[in-house]
Amino acid sequence: MTIFNNYARYYNILYRDKNYLQEVEFIHRLIQTHKPQAENVESINILELGCGTGKHATLLANKGYKIHGVDFSQQMLAVAENSLATLTPELKSMLQFTQGDIRTFRVNKSFDVILSLFHVISYQTTNEDLLLSFATVKEHLKPGGVFIFDIWYGPAVLYQQPEVKVKRLEDEEILVTRIAKPTIYPNENCVDVNYEVSILDKKTNIVEDLNEMHKMRYLFKPELSFLLDNFGFEIIEFGEWLTSRPPGFNTWGVYLVAKV
Repeated sequence: MTIFNNYARYYNILYRDKNYLQEVEFIHRLIQTHKPQAENVESINILELGCGTGKHATLLANKGYKIHGVDFSQQMLAVAENSLATLTPELKSMLQFTQGDIRTFRVNKSFDVILSLFHVISYQTTNEDLLLSFATVKEHLKPGGVFIFDIWYGPAVLYQQPEVKVKRLEDEEILVTRIAKPTIYPNENCVDVNYEVSILDKKTNIVEDLNEMHKMRYLFKPELSFLLDNFGFEIIEFGEWLTSRPPGFNTWGVYLVAKV
């Protein structure tokens, strides 16, 4: 699993239009709803599986949560670690980043909340991958803790089907153009998304081209209920990402809250 490694440097630019503040407020509300002691955020420890460049983690730490972020990509973690230099000592003390595979990661600690955001669970494309990831969650979640994650929602993927998409973003140094070309495999419940990324250096006019193939699994509530049940989890909330509306054929992003 080496996806994201090549263009980790450009990741924050590619997703600069992503509303991290709104997403963190949404996660904060979910934690407050489902954790009895959540009003005292300083007492809540969070494990984030698939933390990427640490944007969600940093904003959650700013609210008072203690966060341990885990990611497979050393390059993504390097961006996260570098961002710590801009933070106050108090805020830095609330953040920790570790390299690891969410299927096999183990640390001698348990957490009140475990997060896996931005479709990290949909990157677990086999049943074994999903079971191993959920085993990691079960191993590290305190009794009464909550597991919050989001997925590519199967009904919407099959109803609408993925299309070619082009995204362009820039800062003062570079212009990034990304073309996403999907191929759907209906008998595997997977989509191969081939990313063609072009980075223009504005000073030198040199263009760097990258290619990445991301295999994503679209998922359905009944299969997730079945897989989570293996570890004693019950889905206690299920809805459209950020709105909490009931998911339907037009809902690509769905979140779930599970509890033992």
